[in-house]
Amino acid sequence: MKIEEAIKQKKFKSEYQKLYINIIYTANWLNNESIKTLKPFGISPQQYNVLRILNGQYPNAISVNNIIDRMLDKNSNASRLVDKLKQKELVEREICSNDRRQVDIKITEKGIQLLDEIAEKMDSFINIRSSLTENEAAITNEILDKLRN
Repeated sequence: MKIEEAIKQKKFKSEYQKLYINIIYTANWLNNESIKTLKPFGISPQQYNVLRILNGQYPNAISVNNIIDRMLDKNSNASRLVDKLKQKELVEREICSNDRRQVDIKITEKGIQLLDEIAEKMDSFINIRSSLTENEAAITNEILDKLRN
């Protein structure tokens, strides 16, 4: 669906304004679809992001600050997200061996199993919803990277 149809607006000041609106609309659409996909698993997209970060570090633990640096949503409260994941027994806290004042976070076996369950659903969400070729996806990635520079 074209952005004009989605937001019921026929004219834009410029192609740049249209691009801006299109990116914001698409980002929100993707986020809403992610929420729907993750809801049956009882986690939010932000919690999913934390689990993926920790899974990438497994078997090592990392600090909350390192998690924050890697998060997609920089406005998320990483400490609160970790607390919720700990309550669900998906992560655990460890005292840092180099600095006893620092607490590191590590994904649990239960967290890894949940990611494995989610992987199939997220992969199909990403692939089925995509109407782009791999080459078009690569070009779009280049353009979005260029936009942030």
